[in-house]
Amino acid sequence: MASSSTIISGSPCAACKFLRRKCMPGCIFAPYFSPEEPQKFINVHKVFGASNVTKLLNELLPCQREDAVNSLAYEAEARIKDPIYGCVGAISVLQRQVQRLQKELEATRAELLRFAYVEHRSANISTIGSRLQYPYDPPSPTYGLLPSFTNYYLPRSWNASTSNSSTGEFIQREGEEGSNGGSTVIID
Repeated sequence: MASSSTIISGSPCAACKFLRRKCMPGCIFAPYFSPEEPQKFINVHKVFGASNVTKLLNELLPCQREDAVNSLAYEAEARIKDPIYGCVGAISVLQRQVQRLQKELEATRAELLRFAYVEHRSANISTIGSRLQYPYDPPSPTYGLLPSFTNYYLPRSWNASTSNSSTGEFIQREGEEGSNGGSTVIID
């Protein structure tokens, strides 16, 4: 959790060095403001003040202090960059960006659906035209002994009420007889 609770090689923590005081072994800043990152404490001190940070850290449990210091450091850096809004300004910019990207994603999805619909519709029309089976000519040598069917190929979506059958099954329409010139439908 905390990076180091002891002073490294006798050098004071960034807070004590900035405040020009002796860093004691129980310094509350030492675990969170290392001497390698002096700007972190300088920003926090400039925005919140050392005494306020000390009070805040003393009120927290030791397990919560590191998260609190990281939050203070983030807010202090944001306040220095944007003194009016701080991190709230950055958050609102990101929220607007997310909303814009969500609208763009919705528009792209709608466009994809439109293209898929147009492609599906044009594919169905060309497929239907190429698969349409024209009526058979009555076979003259049999003199009407074989039934004369008018066969149509219809996709299942066009004639779903006719059948729930599998691909290629012939279905006789209601009220028509198959042997006396009735129609047969092929459903894919």
